[in-house]
Amino acid sequence: MPPVSCCFHSSLVFSFPPRHQSHHRPKTLSSSLLNLTTNYSKPQAIKRLPGTHPCLQNLLFRALAGALSFSLLFSAPVPFASASEEPIHSPPSELCSEEAAGAEEAAATPVGESPHPVTNEELVEEAWEVVYESFLPDAGRRPWSPEMWMQKKQDILQRKIQTRSKAHEIIRKMLASLGDPYTRFLPPAEFSKMAKYDVTGIGVNLREVPDDNGSIKLKVLGIILDGPAHSAGVRQGDELLSVNGIDVRGKSAFDVSSLLQGPKETFVTIEVKHGDCGPVQSIKVERQVVARTPVFYRLEKMENGDSSAGYIHIKEFNALAKKDLVTALRRLQSSGASYFILDLRDNLGGLVQAGIEVSKLFLTKGETIIYTVGRDRQVQNSIVAETGPLVTTPLIILVNNRTASASEIVASALHDNCKAVLVGEKTFGKGLIQSVFELHDGSGVVVTIGKYVTPSHRDINGNGIEPDFLRLPALNEVTHYFSRCQFRGVG
Repeated sequence: MPPVSCCFHSSLVFSFPPRHQSHHRPKTLSSSLLNLTTNYSKPQAIKRLPGTHPCLQNLLFRALAGALSFSLLFSAPVPFASASEEPIHSPPSELCSEEAAGAEEAAATPVGESPHPVTNEELVEEAWEVVYESFLPDAGRRPWSPEMWMQKKQDILQRKIQTRSKAHEIIRKMLASLGDPYTRFLPPAEFSKMAKYDVTGIGVNLREVPDDNGSIKLKVLGIILDGPAHSAGVRQGDELLSVNGIDVRGKSAFDVSSLLQGPKETFVTIEVKHGDCGPVQSIKVERQVVARTPVFYRLEKMENGDSSAGYIHIKEFNALAKKDLVTALRRLQSSGASYFILDLRDNLGGLVQAGIEVSKLFLTKGETIIYTVGRDRQVQNSIVAETGPLVTTPLIILVNNRTASASEIVASALHDNCKAVLVGEKTFGKGLIQSVFELHDGSGVVVTIGKYVTPSHRDINGNGIEPDFLRLPALNEVTHYFSRCQFRGVG
């Protein structure tokens, strides 16, 4: 039975958008975005819906618990601290004190709690605006246009909404009318649980920020109040310098998250710089999340006895997938594996970025991994490999009807670039991108804003990917397949 929950193996894109300009209409996807495709309800960073309230800028500093900002998929990261807009002649101490004061003020506001109340009508209009600005019409089973949606708002708001529960009910029905099973309403309690998801294990949200020299540094964008890192002395705005003695400057937030993870109740030592001009401190933090490897592997002697295959099963794409896959590939190769079998059967997804990083291990520099398509221009992008492959031996990928989302991105990227043959069943066909927006009463909406398209320009969603073989082929069949294979793209 295919997955049904809209949080299951769905790709969630989160960001902090700028404030309104006029008419309560939110801008979309203008800061660094993150992707999560998962079979859990696990967001990383929460997209804050801008409003007319004057204090909303402070929300950029709030503890959005466990957000992992990759800043890789759609746009360059924006500077973390508003202090960057200060005049050049401002004394450094002035900048640091202002930045610290802003962070302290923000930290005093709990996650999910709005500093300004909103009316029931305003709350419904906020949810309506998210759809008006960002919804991908292709996602719904019913016709949609901006004009039709405008008429719906007029119909809904022609009478006063008496209670907050009634406002939530109206939002639910309004989103259901789109006919998209992945677009839905999140009541405050459910949104709060999502906001507390932590992929680092110590309760911080890391974000890649370019410095004046063009290099990348990692800043703590958000932090769980009273979480492990916060209790140990880490604060919003701190720069992460090292993890267990490993210099992390210039590394991606995605890679560093796997360094931070580990078994529950074990410790990790991090070095942070407080603010832009504060002291450097070494801090020992106790982990609170059990990080489990999704990668299992073994060396298989083939029936003819002339070759060995490195069998690798990836159960899901979490923050450890790339690192542990690299270990598996190297060990199997040194043990004599002449080719690899990558088993993605029943893999419903995980972190989209993990799938992208896994794909890069097999692709040549410049080859396309996936295209993203949406109404917003910043969702329209192509993601390519930046370096050469780790291994170049033949690759077989096992798939079935429960191979979904991030797994389909990996399968299509390697298949369309002639790096792998697909064996098994047609994949599930989940290629939509959802974004999570927080409303001003602490509730939220998940809205489909885009979709993934394979390197050969095939729409994954609803279509899936057809295998090349129904049963495991012999190595000579695989070799013959690759000898005839040409890139399947059309431009």
